[in-house]
Amino acid sequence: MNIEKQIEFDQIKARWMDQAVTKQAKETIRHVTFYLSEQELTKQLADTTQGRALMEQLGMPPLQDVEEVKEILMAAEKGDCLMPGQLERLETVLAAIRRLKDYLARGKAYENPLGYYEENFDELPGLREEIQKQIRNGAVDDYASGELQKIRSRMAKCEEQMKLKAEQVMQSGRKYMADHYCTSRDGRICVPVRKEFKQKISGSVIGKSATGSTLFIEPSGVAKYYEQLQLLKLDEENEVYRILYTLSALAADAAAVMNENIRLVEKLDFIFSKGKLSMDLKAAEPSVTLERTIILKDARHPLMDRESCVPLQFEIGGDIRGIVITGPNTGGKTVAIKTVMLNCMMAQCGLHVTCKEAVICMNSAYLCDIGDGQDITENLSTFSAHIKNVLHVLQEVNRESFVIMDEPGSGTDPAEGMGIAIAILEELKKSGCLFLVTTHYPQVKDYADQTVHLTNARMTFDKDSLRPTYQMVIGEAGESCAFYIAERLGMSEEMLATAAGAAYGKQAAKKYLSGAVRKGNGRPYQPQERSRQQTGSRISRNRKSKSHAPALKFGLGDSVMISPDRKIGIVCVPVNEKGVLRVQLPDKKIWISHKRVTLLAVAAELYPEDYDFSILFDTVKNRKIRHDMERKYTQEIIRHEYE
Repeated sequence: MNIEKQIEFDQIKARWMDQAVTKQAKETIRHVTFYLSEQELTKQLADTTQGRALMEQLGMPPLQDVEEVKEILMAAEKGDCLMPGQLERLETVLAAIRRLKDYLARGKAYENPLGYYEENFDELPGLREEIQKQIRNGAVDDYASGELQKIRSRMAKCEEQMKLKAEQVMQSGRKYMADHYCTSRDGRICVPVRKEFKQKISGSVIGKSATGSTLFIEPSGVAKYYEQLQLLKLDEENEVYRILYTLSALAADAAAVMNENIRLVEKLDFIFSKGKLSMDLKAAEPSVTLERTIILKDARHPLMDRESCVPLQFEIGGDIRGIVITGPNTGGKTVAIKTVMLNCMMAQCGLHVTCKEAVICMNSAYLCDIGDGQDITENLSTFSAHIKNVLHVLQEVNRESFVIMDEPGSGTDPAEGMGIAIAILEELKKSGCLFLVTTHYPQVKDYADQTVHLTNARMTFDKDSLRPTYQMVIGEAGESCAFYIAERLGMSEEMLATAAGAAYGKQAAKKYLSGAVRKGNGRPYQPQERSRQQTGSRISRNRKSKSHAPALKFGLGDSVMISPDRKIGIVCVPVNEKGVLRVQLPDKKIWISHKRVTLLAVAAELYPEDYDFSILFDTVKNRKIRHDMERKYTQEIIRHEYE
């Protein structure tokens, strides 16, 4: 039984997770459950309050997801060489830690306890400075070291010489060129030479055009500089790796400190996510007590629109352990009990609640049975699913539990369902738990009214507008208003009188007809003749045959099944005009109506053509007589048991 899904706490968690930044904080929220330690719960609620207060004073905290940095630090600790992009990501997180440290330090001015987390952070200024100095734009900077600067300067000069030489060749051999510019092929500077003048330009052919009419030749003077450039690139690569390995070693040395920084970031992210949710829901900090008391003032369902949601006033505890809530359909009974449990569970998970004020007791378990619970795969009806959940609740419940149930005993015979509902309430009362139950059974209302530690409550209903007002009045039993709603929506007086008589007896029907029950002009009931006119589409029916003889669908030798015993037999006498046939069972022959017989297979599918069915149905004696008749005259008589 998924309690969180039934009361919609899973949707609160999803909304809560959206407020978190780090992956670890989101995972913590996904698996969070209600706290059973008063000390831990008090701390969690204080964190939520302090986190919200700090954000209201200083704005949103500068948090970043740090999951990728964990992997970078692990690679550094293994001795891997970190790439420039990884080092830049590490520096970005270090910068975020610097900003977060400053943010928390400003919180000290407001005497907010969260501000003192600032002292636990180490921003590692040395590592951050080295990365900033040596890495830029996803690459090792030219000025990362003096040696690297020299190498890259020589490389730039070498590339300039290559271009200069190529341009000189083009100027001197302009008449041999296919174009007016030099080009680069595979990193080599080439000049475009017409194919017929290949021998006029000294150098190596690097490529040719698609048509083959132009050859791309690297002049000999350019090749010399290209070889120098390749050697410089090797020197550059070695120097770059030396710098990266040095920075990686610095990151590995700082891994322990950095991991502690990351842990604190994730912890603060979790705290601030609770504060953000509180601000988003416009929630308030509840008071937590170990007394078995729940008091909610102006409570609302956290997933409903704040403007349209009617605040709920609720109180249970002391001498009252259970409340039976009644009222019309769509009157808000189910929403009310969900609102109470949802706010209680949010509070016990360290969250603020959507109430103006709240006193909430700690519960060892939250148990509920809401919804029809039908499950085709498990062959569970609505009633069966309810009972399965209820039995689980009764097995788990104890004095420190909080239970809600939506219409226990529904989905079956009303009289029996009412009895089951009262039995469930009696068991809940014996356990000493706090519980809320909705019902439409009048006997359950009477039970709650007459039983100690239980009371009724009703959801109010505006009879003029036929709309629920979603207000709960504790201490009074409600009514379903079904007759009143049906009358206002146009149900005839005759039907209402029939309904009242069936529900409450003839006297109630007479009172209803005399106008004593209903508001209005009080005129006595006058039966009205009503004509029923067929409207809409009509069903086309097949004309019935005048013959009443049953269809001859069973023939000799057909395999059939007898209902309801589901026995298998063979037809030994086909169906007659009365619809009766005889069936050979394993131990006897019986006469039976064709309505109790189901055809499994026709004889043609089971036996060869011209099969002698006397082998199946005749006695050995009759078969011997028939054999004698075929050979000689005899006075023996064949008696057919199946005729």
